[in-house]
Amino acid sequence: MVGRMLDQIKGGLFGVAIGDALGATTEFMSAEDVRRTYGKVTDIIGGGFLNLSPGEVTDDTAMTMAVAKGIIRHPEHPMAAIGEEFLKWYETDHPDVGIIIRTVFSLYAGDWFAAASEACRKLGGKCAGNGSLMRCLPIALAYADQEKMEEMTALHSRMTHADDRAMEACLIYNRIAVRLLHGEPLVKAIRREVEHTRYEPFVNITPSCPPDGYVVHTMAWVLHWLLRCESFEDVVISAANMGGDSDTIAAIAGGLKGLEVGYSQLPKRFVETIVCAGELEELAVQLAGVRNSFGPSKTEDEQET
Repeated sequence: MVGRMLDQIKGGLFGVAIGDALGATTEFMSAEDVRRTYGKVTDIIGGGFLNLSPGEVTDDTAMTMAVAKGIIRHPEHPMAAIGEEFLKWYETDHPDVGIIIRTVFSLYAGDWFAAASEACRKLGGKCAGNGSLMRCLPIALAYADQEKMEEMTALHSRMTHADDRAMEACLIYNRIAVRLLHGEPLVKAIRREVEHTRYEPFVNITPSCPPDGYVVHTMAWVLHWLLRCESFEDVVISAANMGGDSDTIAAIAGGLKGLEVGYSQLPKRFVETIVCAGELEELAVQLAGVRNSFGPSKTEDEQET
């Protein structure tokens, strides 16, 4: 079971990175532009508006890794450490930083939650982006205690996104992840966790919204590809070829699908291309170690019985 758990944790982290690296090629393009330019993107080829080398990743993976590093440093109370890791990454002058997160960082003066609230005000209330959803998976991977996992997920979202829609999406996503870690099939896990939420209609209908950075639109498309694609490869390739915020949507969807199938089942041609593969492997081992320290997790169904 320990081996399977580590395989899943690695699968989740690599799933984020693979989706990110694949989708970075087509980010901000329309689906028609993608078809006209590439036909269909099926391999990690780099390029895109950031002109990445094949296997390089964007802020989606970088901030996911920052969350993981913060948790590993201070698992009991990780928010300050996560914030320090965010700032370390930001100080590398990375070219791909979202508007909301860049605004929060510019306002940060020792209190992340105050900075997030002020950023939301400065942005006219438009702070329900997907920037906390794209990085939240390590929390589900690290905390076997459901209550602790949900507390950390909510706090981590509000560090940069002072909007309940962002927090809601993170909680739904990480609850699905917990079910996967308990061996539940992905489709069943999604159906259970979106029941009676704004996302329930997307179980049966294709989203009519654009695949953009608004967290509700992002989550709708993530669920769409996860529910309608059989394989990991199909999930991330489908998300990448939609264009729009394709790196983030493919990364978020890839994280859950990678978690379900496990690292050993990911396409080797993708895994071997990821530039930060060594660091991801090390983080997976360390997150598994944190998980062993935070008690057994129970799903809602187990708690009811």
